[in-house]
Amino acid sequence: MLSILIPTDFSENSKNAINYALEFFKYQKTEFYFMHAYQNEFYDHEELASRDVFNDILTRVRNESQSNLEQLITEVKKTAPNPRFTYHCISAYNTLIEEANLIANAKNIDLIVMGTKGISDERHIVFGSQTFQVLKYVPCPVLAIPSNYTNTRPKRILFPTNFLMPYKRRELKLLSILAKPNRSCIDVLYVSKINKLSIRQEDNKAFIKDALSENEVKFHHEDSIKIADTIKTFIEEKDFDMITMVNTQHSFLEDMLFPSNIDKVSLGLTIPLLAMQNTARV
Repeated sequence: MLSILIPTDFSENSKNAINYALEFFKYQKTEFYFMHAYQNEFYDHEELASRDVFNDILTRVRNESQSNLEQLITEVKKTAPNPRFTYHCISAYNTLIEEANLIANAKNIDLIVMGTKGISDERHIVFGSQTFQVLKYVPCPVLAIPSNYTNTRPKRILFPTNFLMPYKRRELKLLSILAKPNRSCIDVLYVSKINKLSIRQEDNKAFIKDALSENEVKFHHEDSIKIADTIKTFIEEKDFDMITMVNTQHSFLEDMLFPSNIDKVSLGLTIPLLAMQNTARV
């Protein structure tokens, strides 16, 4: 059984991510945790003008959060009356990052699914601040769904790698599980001016091949030093439906998430991004 955490702010982008997850995992036994962390909403509340109204407003925000989650569960059960699914809702007076970390550890979460943007839906950014923080600070794989994206049957998944890091089998297994129901082809892309791999790279490549042995996997080498541009071109030319990258220090994804490279982040974010954190969770 998969355990999936879906943070929500009840925005349309959030609802789209929920609908995507319900459709994507409809053939798998899945436990969904819908979570709303409302601490920031409380402190930003327009009526919180003094300490005198603190408890009253906190109670109102808490009740509204719980009510919205219960309504969400009711709607989800109507939309996806799937006997394979189990639903839970968590309303928390906490920040999104802290609560996501707590739930990921307590419930042994396999994957966090969320929209690339939240309630603000600013057009000039690729990631909303909440999604950005989850990608950066929560040690759990994240599947980020762009606004209005509906293709839940990816045929081709792009996996850029330099073969330098030893991957965790749990996260490669997650990729395998996501790809298997749709018979998705996983295209492993190595971008470098050097074609020959070191012994370490060869071993890591062999590990990837073994971990994804139940999937169709193709390995590609592109002769270039412009990694982000090459990935973007590859996506445009090969018509990929999803991209997966590992989010660790000095990784492709980390480089592209820095504000100075924010334009590069949009390389493929008209398609879902599966960010594997390469964590040691068991």
